[in-house]
Amino acid sequence: MAEAETTMEGILDVEEAADPSLPQPSPANTAAFSPKVKTSEDTMDKKILKTFLKDLGLERHSKEKLSLSKILQIDERTFDEEPDKSKSDLLWYFMKKLMMVNVTARNLKTMNALTPNWDDDTETTEIDYEDLLENSNSEDMVNPLDVITALFLCSDGFFQQEMALKMSMCQFSVPLLLPSCDSQQCTLMLWAMRDIVKQYRPEALSESKGFTEERIVLSNLPMVSFVRLGECSMSKSETLNKLLSNSHQYHNIFVHHNMECGDSPRRISNGLTEITWYLPCGNKNIDVFSQPVAVANLRGDIESFETQYAFLCQTSAAVFVFLDKLDAKCTGNLLSTRTHKAQIFLVGNNTNKQLEVSALKEVSTKLGLTKKNVIIRNKDVNDVDFVKRLRAAVSEVISKTKRKMSIEQMADVAHELGIWVDEDSPECQTAKQHADAITAEIKDPLTFKVDQLPLQGQIWKELTSLEKEEFRLRKLGSENIEKYKSDLKEKKEKLREKQNSCDMSNTLMCFIQALTMQKKERSYFLKWMRINLDNMSRIKLSGLREIYKEKWKSSENKEEIKQLDQQLTNSSLGIEHFFREMGQIYEASRFRSETDLFRQQLNNLPELCAQLLLDGFPLELVDGDASNIPLQWVSDVLSQLNKMVSPKNKILVVTVLGVQSTGKSTLLNTMFGVQFAVSSGRCTRGAFMLLIKVHEEFKTKLDCDFIVIIDTEGLKSPELAQLDNSYEHDNELATLVVGLSNLTIVNIAMENLTEMKDILQIVVHAFLRMKEVGKKPKCHFVHQNVSDVSAHEKNLRDRKLLLQQLNEMTQAAARMEKKEEYKSFTDVMEYNPDTGNCYIPGLWNGNPPMAPVNAGYSEAVYELKKNIIQLLAKCNSSDNEISDFKEWMRSLWNAVKHENFIFSFRNSLVADAYMRLCTEFNKWEWEFKKEMYIWGTNAETKISNFGNVDSEGQTSGMNELLSRLKTEAITVLCKWEEKLLENLTQYFTQTEGHVHLVEGHRAEFENSAKSLRRELENSVLYQLSAAAEIRQGMVEINQIKENHTKEIEKAVSALIDECRKTKHQMTDQQLDKEFDKMWKETLEKFTYSEQKPIDVFNKVFHCLRTNLSNKGSHANELLGQKRLQDCGREPFICKPEGTFRKITHKVNTWLNVQDHISALQQRADSIIEVCTMSINEKMAKKSDYHDAYVQEILNIIDERLQNDKEVKTDIEFEVNLKQYICGFAARTFQGLHQSFLQTNDPYKCLKKNKKKFCADFKDVFHERDQCQKKAEEFAIQCLKPAVEDRVNRVLGLNITDEMLKCQEFSTRINFQYSILLDLLSKKDFTHYYNYTMCYDSYTKTWILQQIEKHFSSSSKLSEFEERVLTTSINNIDDAIQKSLKEKKENLKSFVEDMCHELAAKLVISQDALGAFMILNNANRKQFADSLTKCLKDIKQDLKVKFQNTNIQTKLKNLHMKPQNELFTRVIGCGKQCPFCATPCDAGGKAHTEHWASLHRPQGLGRCRWIVTEKLITNICSSLVISDGRFSCHQTNGQYHPYKDYKEIFPDWKISPDVSLEASDYWKYVMTKYNQDFATKYNAEPAEIPKSWYNISYKQAEESLKESFRLKDPDLQPQRNTTPRQGIFPRRPLNFDKRF
Repeated sequence: MAEAETTMEGILDVEEAADPSLPQPSPANTAAFSPKVKTSEDTMDKKILKTFLKDLGLERHSKEKLSLSKILQIDERTFDEEPDKSKSDLLWYFMKKLMMVNVTARNLKTMNALTPNWDDDTETTEIDYEDLLENSNSEDMVNPLDVITALFLCSDGFFQQEMALKMSMCQFSVPLLLPSCDSQQCTLMLWAMRDIVKQYRPEALSESKGFTEERIVLSNLPMVSFVRLGECSMSKSETLNKLLSNSHQYHNIFVHHNMECGDSPRRISNGLTEITWYLPCGNKNIDVFSQPVAVANLRGDIESFETQYAFLCQTSAAVFVFLDKLDAKCTGNLLSTRTHKAQIFLVGNNTNKQLEVSALKEVSTKLGLTKKNVIIRNKDVNDVDFVKRLRAAVSEVISKTKRKMSIEQMADVAHELGIWVDEDSPECQTAKQHADAITAEIKDPLTFKVDQLPLQGQIWKELTSLEKEEFRLRKLGSENIEKYKSDLKEKKEKLREKQNSCDMSNTLMCFIQALTMQKKERSYFLKWMRINLDNMSRIKLSGLREIYKEKWKSSENKEEIKQLDQQLTNSSLGIEHFFREMGQIYEASRFRSETDLFRQQLNNLPELCAQLLLDGFPLELVDGDASNIPLQWVSDVLSQLNKMVSPKNKILVVTVLGVQSTGKSTLLNTMFGVQFAVSSGRCTRGAFMLLIKVHEEFKTKLDCDFIVIIDTEGLKSPELAQLDNSYEHDNELATLVVGLSNLTIVNIAMENLTEMKDILQIVVHAFLRMKEVGKKPKCHFVHQNVSDVSAHEKNLRDRKLLLQQLNEMTQAAARMEKKEEYKSFTDVMEYNPDTGNCYIPGLWNGNPPMAPVNAGYSEAVYELKKNIIQLLAKCNSSDNEISDFKEWMRSLWNAVKHENFIFSFRNSLVADAYMRLCTEFNKWEWEFKKEMYIWGTNAETKISNFGNVDSEGQTSGMNELLSRLKTEAITVLCKWEEKLLENLTQYFTQTEGHVHLVEGHRAEFENSAKSLRRELENSVLYQLSAAAEIRQGMVEINQIKENHTKEIEKAVSALIDECRKTKHQMTDQQLDKEFDKMWKETLEKFTYSEQKPIDVFNKVFHCLRTNLSNKGSHANELLGQKRLQDCGREPFICKPEGTFRKITHKVNTWLNVQDHISALQQRADSIIEVCTMSINEKMAKKSDYHDAYVQEILNIIDERLQNDKEVKTDIEFEVNLKQYICGFAARTFQGLHQSFLQTNDPYKCLKKNKKKFCADFKDVFHERDQCQKKAEEFAIQCLKPAVEDRVNRVLGLNITDEMLKCQEFSTRINFQYSILLDLLSKKDFTHYYNYTMCYDSYTKTWILQQIEKHFSSSSKLSEFEERVLTTSINNIDDAIQKSLKEKKENLKSFVEDMCHELAAKLVISQDALGAFMILNNANRKQFADSLTKCLKDIKQDLKVKFQNTNIQTKLKNLHMKPQNELFTRVIGCGKQCPFCATPCDAGGKAHTEHWASLHRPQGLGRCRWIVTEKLITNICSSLVISDGRFSCHQTNGQYHPYKDYKEIFPDWKISPDVSLEASDYWKYVMTKYNQDFATKYNAEPAEIPKSWYNISYKQAEESLKESFRLKDPDLQPQRNTTPRQGIFPRRPLNFDKRF
């Protein structure tokens, strides 16, 4: 390179050295470039160039070349509407316009040049006429040719190519020879023009209507060049424009002085040689020339640019020399030395009579010119006649010349003359060699693909077919589903083995090796590959089209035409086929062992492809030929891309949909400059994605790092129209790309109503599906080929018609998708007919191929682009990262493989969003419940302490206290309900976490919050009422106890006085004797009225009768048939009524088929279980019976019966169930009541305190100090039990709170995942059996074990106990200190004050307190000091007691049972899958749709085949997509299609498995324990599909994670899981199988 740099010195010496990235001459011709001695003129030229580049802001780009990716990135300048204020703005203005193919791009003027040079005082200021005559803004103007030259000098080869292509589309001339600096050296822009492809129809093809399409640099065309000698008053370029334009269509192909800024002096573009092509359309009335011709135009005087002139003379058929004067000697010598091959035409302008006849004659003779070679314009010849004469001369040259040369061949001439060729750079040549080595081997594309790219052929199409069949099961027939799926999997594995058996072809190895080159070489290589393959395909397709046309003329050749159709499709060969093969070989390698060397060698392929995406190359998402996505390959490429760009990985996605060949790709290319294949021979197949970078400064507006453009194949494609599944293919593609997009551009043609309806039907389907799965892409309709300026207004009626049709399509699609709640298009998405439509005129302004792009098209597309960016700016890209895009692609494609998309869609992003919502809601819900439990406990404590001491309770009355507490409860409940709803509202306003995906569940969770409030309100009010009435019931007993105590105290005081009168010292024995005598006499005086127990059965029966009072007379009649005392003694069993039902039930039981009776039994068992839990909690409180207990239980029964609509219940069932539950409840509560009466019997309580009274009597008699003793007595008898009771009340809450922090209890899904994983790890059949048959009881036991395990292995429980102990002791200490400050007279008042302080915190026993107060003469201050010291002993004693108590005993003593609270929490709604009894996983109690993450084989629920007695392996998640049928009691024994299960079970959503491996967990379990289950169920073992035996423990574990969407169960929680069941073993729904 050092040598090359030396030879290039002076070519672009702006920075004193040439850029090595510039095109370089081939080594063979470097001698021709011996640098000239630098002159002052050279230095001046370089200075001019440097200054000019600086003015344009291109100074640094003379070395650091402008790249296409930099130009295409989205930034402020893309949408800047401000006029250009400086020359540097002009450059970006030109580029912006050119990239949008706008023919006004060359109209360059700054604001200074546009502003007239006058001030506000013009009217009063004297006019400077000299200034008016001389003033010019030329210094503020820039010649467009200078801008073009500067841009080409400062751009890399790929941007040069793009500029040349766009300029060609605008019918601008394109640089052929690019000058640099001193105008002595130039470059042939062969590479820059490589991408230009032209279509035209020469005269020979006009009748057949055929056309020629080829890359222009390869076209062998005659070239006619136009040059200037000396000064010329006639504009050569303007004359050329007239020459090449017909009377209907004039266009400024070449810049001339009468154009805007065309008269500005050229500063660096002299020596520029431009080229354009005249290409005929085959119409004699329009064509200027009937044959194609290249036209070259040299800027500047040929005296200064001899090299360029020599080049033109050797490559042109004719050179037309424009001149005003002739110097015979100089002109003759100059022209003659170079006239080796081209004809010379002298074109003289003699309007000023400057041409001399003698000089003209001399030159003509010297050059051997004939009369026709001399064209003179005299004064009397007008423009039209002159152009006609010139055109005639050119026509004759074209028709007669044998001299034709392609631009590619001109490179040889360039080399001879020492002209650089841009393709001579080492990177370009190396890349070309690699590309040529590959493409040279291709003789026939079809054969080549079969031999060299075999993996993407028939094998891939068969794999695609098998994949879709795995999801659709269309060919299942009567075969067993799981066996059929197992066979399909085996076939897939064999095909992958077949793929793996193919060695990587040499071609693909060369291709991959070339991709590992440096970025620049790699880019050149891919461009060369594309060029070579396009050229080859063009030739092949051209031949096939000719044959097709011949065959098409005869109607007898239908079969041949069909074969040719297929051949046309198969003969297409592009780079995408090589990448497709890479993808297939990579995918196949994933089925090899991880240690396989070949697999490891391919591990870097995704990274390689991701780098290409970043470099601006498209990635094939959907293989259009196989109509499939290689998911593993594309996913890994996107993963690598995400890794490369993170954290700058936010994207927004734009897609265009529409009919084939309606300009979708052209629209994207014009808008974003992206390069998708657009020629008619190479229509887009499938879908491709491409990245456009967003400029750093613009990221704040768009909130993304990249815009992803997706181009799709046209819908209603003629190639696919003959296939039966073409509509299905279109639906799949549209659904996928709409689902992936933030914005979908729908390209429609209003003129074709029928076709438009078909397209709209497909598009509306896609949008409706996205609405259902939580995505809301924006939509923009584009109407192309609408040229009227008033189109928007005139099409108001059309827009209304479009909206009407969209509404009709929505209703039709909604019916097909069974979502009939959608009535209009606006229900599905946000759409405004006025702002959601864009009208774009036709692409060409005139008749191609000579028509430039319509300026109206460019402007309309520019406006569309602005609208699109504005729409994208409103999108939320914060939750749209590349990894999310990948996940959406996977889940969308898996869903579209099913026939029913909506019901099949499962997406981990949606799952994650739902999990996060559930997790958050569970936290808020628990905070609410926890707060209400604490509040309820404190309120209950206040009620329990009511009346114990003289406090406000005694004066205000119990009713007032209860009323006040109920009001407070409602206030607290309202506050927390509002807080919960506010949290939900805040949650859905955040932009992170994909919350918009779960917007549809918002109402469910709001209803759950309201439901929770109602539930807690009922519970708290029942609790308060029961506590108050129980406390009220104690008043009479307490009064008796108090009277007895006072009588005893009075008698003792009298006895003390009497004993003291004896005047002698009495011993303790004598005092005991006297006390016993007094005790006996006093007790005999008391009248005892024994506490009569209430009849709990009678009270419960009264509650039950009230509950059933509104159920009609039959309910009362049934209620009277049985005594409540006789109910609830035996297990509850549902019995069929009538002989026929009894026989049917017996048969069904024997066959293990579930009928209505079995379903009722399940429901009853579940309700009984929940009611039993409630009864046990009431018993744990050891309080008296209250009617509220039974009312709460009846409430539970009513709620459960009402919510379960799947099992129909009659009044007889309801009455029997309520009688059964109320029967055993009454029996239990009667025992509770009896126990309470025994504990609170006044006589027994009095006798219990006899020893204490005797001891107090002796102390008082002997006048002993009672402070220490009384303090200990108060501490032990009153405070210690109260503190222990407080611990038991609060500890359950703390335990529950701690357990909810554990992963397995955070959501229902985590719970379900944890319990199944635990089952797997235990490897014990018994556990699986208990889990499947006694789910509720197994779950409860498991929860209890988890609690015991958690707290046995940590000190948490001791910490909780210590915390409650410390709080309680501190509260007591505070109460003591506060009471001391009151300075009451006696100890009684002191104790009453203290108890009043503790009234809401500790329940102090009234019996103990009453006994303590007797004969108590202790000193208040000393008592307080002693009591404070005793508190430490209380704390220590209780700590020791707790340490010595095992966790099982502790749990029994708790008021709130944590295992019950956790069970209620994870059991959820309690519903189970109607087919396999898997629990519902939905979060929130108020959800309207039940679903489960993982279904299981029906054989695990006892289902068997009737004839063979073998257990069934079918899984309902597979059955619901099959043509199988089921029958059960809900269908009244009639067979019903599984696909229409929602007609029978409308509340259930049973989605197909998230993947084909998702059910591996239960498949593994059934395979491992097949014989065990069969033995237990008294059945024959199932026929296990072959592939199930290959599932390992590890695979089962992984499938569990996948099903529950847990990538890492320790870190990523998910939604929620679990249902409810009864205390007896229950059977899931069993279905009669007779297929």
